This record gives sequence, C-alpha cells and structure tokens, in this order.
Amino acid sequence: MATTTLTNLPALPADLDACVERALAEDVGSGDITARLVDPEAIATAAVIARESAVLCGQPWFQRTFQRVDPRVSVTWEVQETSTTRTDQRVGLVKGPARAVLTGERTALNFLQLLSATATATRRFVERVRGTQVKIVDTRKTIPGLRTAQKYAVACGGGANHRFGLYDAILIKENHIAAAGGAKAAIERARALNAHVPLMMEAEDLAEVQAGLDANVDLILLDDFATHMLSKAVAMARDYRRFNKARTVLEASGGVTLANVRDVADTGVDRISIGGITKHVQAVDFSMRIIDSGTT
Repeated sequence: MATTTLTNLPALPADLDACVERALAEDVGSGDITARLVDPEAIATAAVIARESAVLCGQPWFQRTFQRVDPRVSVTWEVQETSTTRTDQRVGLVKGPARAVLTGERTALNFLQLLSATATATRRFVERVRGTQVKIVDTRKTIPGLRTAQKYAVACGGGANHRFGLYDAILIKENHIAAAGGAKAAIERARALNAHVPLMMEAEDLAEVQAGLDANVDLILLDDFATHMLSKAVAMARDYRRFNKARTVLEASGGVTLANVRDVADTGVDRISIGGITKHVQAVDFSMRIIDSGTT
C-alpha cells in the first residue's frame, strides 16, 4: 500500500457531533459503572496502537468522543490523518482523568477502526488504477447513521464521493424505468421536475446507453457490463461527444474487485463505483493501552 498523505483533508461532516453523541449514548447510557472502580482523581496516559498497516482515518471522531466525555482529556497524534501506519506502531497518546479515558475508549476506537478500514479499502483500489484517468467513487451502500463519516473516509483514501442521498441527484435505475414505463418516459419526467440536480441513469445494455446519450444525461451508470461491453459503451460515448455538445460521464459498477478493477479502468470509463469499500468493512485493529497513571 502506498504511503500517500493528503495535504488537503476533506471537509468535516456537519453531523459529526451528532454522530458522536449517538455513539456515546448507546455505549455509556446512564453511566459507566465499571469506571467507578478507578479513583476519581486518577490521571492516565494511554497509547493508541495500530496493530496492522492501514490508512489512518477518523481522528476528528476519536478526539470529539473524548472531548464530549470530559474536555480535560487531550489527544496528541504522532501519525497524521490519511498516513499509512506500520504494524504495532504507536499513532497517538490520550491523557486525562482515568475514568474519562476508560469510558471513551471503545467508542473512540470504534470510529477509528471503521473509518480507517474504509479509507484503507479505498486506497487499495485507487492504487490499483493509478496511471489511468479513472476516479474510484463510493455508493449509498453505507452503514446506517454513518454515511457522512464513511464518505469522509473514502475521500481520505483518495476516492471521490457519489451522491450523498436521494435528495442531491436523480439516478434512474432499473426499477424506476420499469415503474415509469421505460427509460425515455423516466427521463422525460425527470426533466419535468426542474430539480436542478444532476440527472443520471442506469443502463443494462447498449440500447439504454444510447438512450442516455441521446437524452444528454449527466451520467450513465453501466451496470454489470463485461469489459468488452464497457469498451463499446466508451466508443459510443466518444462518437456521440464528437458530433454533439455533450459530456456524459460513464461510470462502471457491479462486480468490481481488486482483481479486475484495472481491466475495468483500462476500458476508458470515467468512474468506477464500488459498494464494497463502505459495506464490506473489515475493521482495522487498533488498541489503547494505559502506559502511565497516577493522581493529581
């Protein structure tokens, strides 16, 4: 995995605080009973350790968790957000009242391990298509309640964000086409909405690709196309662009893995969307260990 570090981090989601509040509410509830075993005056310093190589992501959620538990807790990072960790590398220190350190530990680590996993998976795909013009993008297949956080992580991994929800773009899929009475009817109705958002459509064959090109939609999602069919769709779009003032983006989706993503990229599509980077999450192993404790 490359050790690329982003110089400009993505903007933090507006719901970051609300996300942390929900996570603490489900874990701490009415109070951390076990933490009462510790002297209320005790101060602890804990090391945050990456147990495997990964793209570090989620520091803002980690920090905000401890700030919410007790503002006296401080977090010092020794590895930057989006940097690649080494196995058993110390990435930061947490210091503050021991009870607060213990209470916030699991929630903070949950954010760090999930978002690092999403960023790491994204980075692997981005590295595999390096040298092409393809963008790796996410989907709406995210963990409920954590969409904005995961989309932040995708950006930290070098990917790009697709639409955030049903409100910021129109994507006409197979079920919309079936319910509306055909692709042409669905597109006409979408235009009539005057929603002032991108208009995208899914295509399952070359005829639907042509329909999307003729309608000058903003993006055509090529669903489960074999690579030779993707190449034909790219050629169709190239010819259409040559004679029309149009720039419809082609996005490949469905069945894309690390093993075949380069072949898909080499067909000339503009984007590749991969649901697995947010839904097939294998958490990165992080731990926190108290290395010093005492009283004030």
